[in-house]
Amino acid sequence: FDPRHCLGTHCYGFPKTGPHRLRFLLESVKDLRETLKKKGSSLVVRRGKPEDVVRDLITQLGSVSAVAFHEEVREI
Repeated sequence: FDPRHCLGTHCYGFPKTGPHRLRFLLESVKDLRETLKKKGSSLVVRRGKPEDVVRDLITQLGSVSAVAFHEEVREI
C-alpha cells in the first residue's frame, strides 16, 4: 500500500483513497490472501513507497529474475 494514495489529488484536493475505497481495498486483499492460502500459496503485503518496498523485497528474496508492475495513469 502506497501511503501517497491517501494524500489529496492535485486537481481538487480530494483524497485518492477515501475511507470507503480503503475499506474495499482491505477487504479485497484479505479475500485474495484467503483464496491464495486455500490453494497453498501466500500473499506479501507491505506499506510504503513501491520503489522502496519492491527493492527491499528483491533484496530479501535474493532469487528474483523478473518484476512486473502497473503504473497509474497520471492526469495532465
